[in-house]
Amino acid sequence: MIPETLVFDDKSDLVATASSRFVDLVTKAQADHGVASVVLTGGSNGIAILRALAADSGDVDWSRIELFWGDDRFVPADDPERNYGQAREALLDHVPVDPARVHAMAPSDGEFGDDIEAAAASYASVLTRTSAGRVPHFDLHLLGMGGEGHINSLFPHTAATAETEKTVVAVEDSPKPPPRRITLTLPVVNRSKAVWFLVAGEDKAEAVAAAHTGAHAADWPCAGAHGTDETVWFLDRPAASRL
Repeated sequence: MIPETLVFDDKSDLVATASSRFVDLVTKAQADHGVASVVLTGGSNGIAILRALAADSGDVDWSRIELFWGDDRFVPADDPERNYGQAREALLDHVPVDPARVHAMAPSDGEFGDDIEAAAASYASVLTRTSAGRVPHFDLHLLGMGGEGHINSLFPHTAATAETEKTVVAVEDSPKPPPRRITLTLPVVNRSKAVWFLVAGEDKAEAVAAAHTGAHAADWPCAGAHGTDETVWFLDRPAASRL
């Protein structure tokens, strides 16, 4: 499948278009099968889209969305670095979500304490439990990206990126602090119907170009992610400068 690549003059246009298309995709999924499943991401663009949706989410029925996270930091629940906490502040505290359908990854002071492997295994169980015992096919998986091409907490030349069977793994040595994280893996990312990259900044240009020219996922993890129905790159001009 050839990805769709959209290039915007600035981040505000990128966020506005992505949030509008989010509304279209989610409302269609709800019309087609009742409940939409969405994987959220952190980072400045991921959180900016959530803020935009808090201001205007059209006809989205927030009570009929299963919300997941692509990764999170394994830190205490009140740590400001938690993607879950940032999403609550930006969106979830402002829309009528069903708390039973908001699936946060466990913090390091949660029910599993400091046992990151147990926390990761539990999240894998959440995925199958909410998908009738199967590996889920998310309607939408949002992805940010680092300058070295990392997505979720899948960094170049790591065991997490090379994982081919598990849907969720613990990361103990992330090269980007904090070192301990929980992340979805490429096998489950790639079962998503739509995978959207939200990328801005010239420091991301090399990774964007690598993903568009068939680089190996071990070198550039972003190159290994795609949707079953669509893959869309939302880029500002600096991020697209090497295409």
